[in-house]
Amino acid sequence: MAYLTGQPCDQDGNFLPPNAPPLPVDDNDDNNWEPFADRPSFQFAELLFEKTQTSAGDINELLKILQAKDVVDGIDREPIYESADNLYATIDDIEAGVPGWETFKIRYNGPITADSPAWKREEYVVHTRNALQVMKYTVANPEFKGKWHSSAFKEYTAPHARRWSDFMSGSWAWKQSDTIARDPDTHGAMLVPTILGADKTTVSVATGNQEFHPVYISPGNLHNEMRRAHGEGVMILAFLAIPKTCREFNNDDEFRLFRKQLYHASLARIMDPLRAAMTKPIVIQCSDGHFRRVIFSLGPFIADYPEQVFLASVVSGWCPKCFATPAELHSAGERRTREQTEEMVTSFDAGVLWDGFGIVGDVIPFTNHFPRADIHELLSPDLLHQLIKGTFKDHLVAWVEDYLELTHGAAEGKRMMDDIDRRIAAAPPFPGLRRFPEGRNFKQWTGDDSKALMKVFLPALSGYVPDDMIQCIAALLDFAYLARRPSHSTPVLNAMDRALARFHRYRQVFEDAGIRPDGFSLPRQHALVHYVRSIRLFGSPNGLCSSITESKHIASVKRPWRRSSRNKPLPQILVTNTRLSKLAAARSDFGRRNMLRGDVLVHSLHAAGIEEMAPDDDEGEGNGDAVDDAQPADGIVIDAETKLAYRAASSCTFAQLGYALDDPGFLTTLRRFLFDQLHRDVGVTADDVDPDAWPDVYGGNRVSIYPSASSTFYAPSEASGTGGMHREIIRSVPRWFNNSERRDTVLIQSGDEDERMAGMVVGRVLRFISFKHDDVQYPCAVINWFLPADAAPDPIFGLWKVVPEKGADGRRTIAIVHIDCIVRACHLMPVYGESRVPHTFRFTDTLTAFRAFYVNRYIDYHAHETIQ
Repeated sequence: MAYLTGQPCDQDGNFLPPNAPPLPVDDNDDNNWEPFADRPSFQFAELLFEKTQTSAGDINELLKILQAKDVVDGIDREPIYESADNLYATIDDIEAGVPGWETFKIRYNGPITADSPAWKREEYVVHTRNALQVMKYTVANPEFKGKWHSSAFKEYTAPHARRWSDFMSGSWAWKQSDTIARDPDTHGAMLVPTILGADKTTVSVATGNQEFHPVYISPGNLHNEMRRAHGEGVMILAFLAIPKTCREFNNDDEFRLFRKQLYHASLARIMDPLRAAMTKPIVIQCSDGHFRRVIFSLGPFIADYPEQVFLASVVSGWCPKCFATPAELHSAGERRTREQTEEMVTSFDAGVLWDGFGIVGDVIPFTNHFPRADIHELLSPDLLHQLIKGTFKDHLVAWVEDYLELTHGAAEGKRMMDDIDRRIAAAPPFPGLRRFPEGRNFKQWTGDDSKALMKVFLPALSGYVPDDMIQCIAALLDFAYLARRPSHSTPVLNAMDRALARFHRYRQVFEDAGIRPDGFSLPRQHALVHYVRSIRLFGSPNGLCSSITESKHIASVKRPWRRSSRNKPLPQILVTNTRLSKLAAARSDFGRRNMLRGDVLVHSLHAAGIEEMAPDDDEGEGNGDAVDDAQPADGIVIDAETKLAYRAASSCTFAQLGYALDDPGFLTTLRRFLFDQLHRDVGVTADDVDPDAWPDVYGGNRVSIYPSASSTFYAPSEASGTGGMHREIIRSVPRWFNNSERRDTVLIQSGDEDERMAGMVVGRVLRFISFKHDDVQYPCAVINWFLPADAAPDPIFGLWKVVPEKGADGRRTIAIVHIDCIVRACHLMPVYGESRVPHTFRFTDTLTAFRAFYVNRYIDYHAHETIQ
């Protein structure tokens, strides 16, 4: 592999000496906004076309209003755009970006008679971009500078302890590089694997008859977080034809075979522009400005199970990656390979291939037309459909409902499920948590709904299902959360193996209970046995999940369809995608030339030589009023930090705060806190001295009260910025959305990491406050303590149990902690036991109504990793 190093070269392919700088870029003309007149003209077009997706009619109306205002004010100037058509033409004149679309047609080439069905006579149109040009554009995109691996690599955290993260850290890229390097002409080149994804999507929800089949492409060299980001890391490449026929021929074997052959012929044609560069390197400019000799290779394919069956040319019900039969999917079989399949196709007839090996012998996978490509190996894990929607929601959640009805009867089983729904609805609020006001009793499920249910489902089952079912679901959740991590070390993969073994052991309870009397030969569950090997091959699955392509459906298919006339919408969708690509390319170019710094108004004032206006005193980067409690945090990786909101909501005296908290001893608690703060570096606590030695405070001193605090920490598995930082808003307010109070819970570091719960305890934030003492500002949280009830997590649920600390008078104790002690928000779920939740119960009362709680490590992926 050492031969494929991604060494920089000049435009003619001659390698440069080490540390040679890239060719200088002419960035001197920072006032060239062509084809736009200026920055406001660019941002006006960007706002209306891309961000607000304003219709042509509304654009024309807005332009008329702006011109009318100029007339009223007596201003004689050219309009920013003459019309919507003028705005569109300006976008079309952007030279950067991916070239437009081309089409090709495919039709049935077998014998056709007078009685042949219509599908045999029809020409099927495929729309595609040039795959080579798309990859050239993506490889050169300056937004990916510093977010790109120019060669495969192996990362070790300790001897014999490897870590897999981004795609190029996997064994597949390393082995591909070794294979390619057998040709000396490739030495020094950069391997660029193409990650493909395809998935049908329906845009007309009411009728369900408007389908599109987009194909997406991404270079494997990108860091995983750039592929997950909603940017240009994943590009739409093509729209496949969707052949249809009348009901008479829907299940006709000849028609079904043609659909598969059309699918593979189309993909082979779409990827053909890259074929020559898969054996002979070509020179391409890269995101860091350097040129490199690039050699392409077909990489993983992101697809759900029905698409995988098409791709691997296997019979539905069989595994596309191994030879486990439909009746033996409870375990892994011998791995399929391209070479073995080709040999079988030449050795057996179609019937034996179909029945004995699950091979559709009449269909040649498109990957067979390209070097070094084995479709059985290239199918990537699909966290969304195999784990989240499949094994968890469609299987385990449904089986629990079936168990309750089978065991207790339909009527009582439904009553139990209703109570489980009320338990789910009683979950306290948490940053980013999707609420279930009616539990899980609704029909239109999305992937996000399934992810949200995973966070709160397990504790809600207490007292209703056997312990083995609880442990089965817990094992599956552990496997899913481990698989979703941004990087995987050898110990993590071992933990995944153990979690999957637990899942397989405990799921037997569903067979014993009569829910799965025929066992567990389910393709989506079976796929889990291939996960650990796939991670070793391709790195973390969160960079290859179908949730990436599903999110691209929104920007590339669904929104463009909504803004179309709905009459022959696909050509309009293509035009919209072309314009979006051009705007993104222009934005990247202007950004590279530092032309988009600062606010557009401030930029224009500077350009006009006008003094910049001072900001309003109330403006700032505060988060006290934010509604989205879980947010990506842009910027570089920093140490975790918690900060109070930008503005205080109110102020009062210490005495008034103590009264509001119903705590007569609040001033004493405050004095204790101040002593510990003043003596934290000398190892003396307030308990070590007489209380008379504690600092004096006065009830009349003022204290500011804040509605929230923000906790920012490194969590690339969550919604994060390009550096992997995630921000949560922790609330403590008397009224939330004009309803009851909201007092969130947090993790507070109070001990060493080798202690219970890694030395963390839980606090419920009664107030966020800030005050001065001896000219020192103290940002703090007033809390109730929730302390671990046992020395270890619950043996069945695997969750830590905590109880509120109470004083001699039976009331919950109040303490004050410095804001720096807060690690992040945490989530508590009640220990329900066998009690039922009243119909009128409100989730805002949950944290005060129950005597014990589970610390919910399934609330997000970072919590699962942090709360061991």
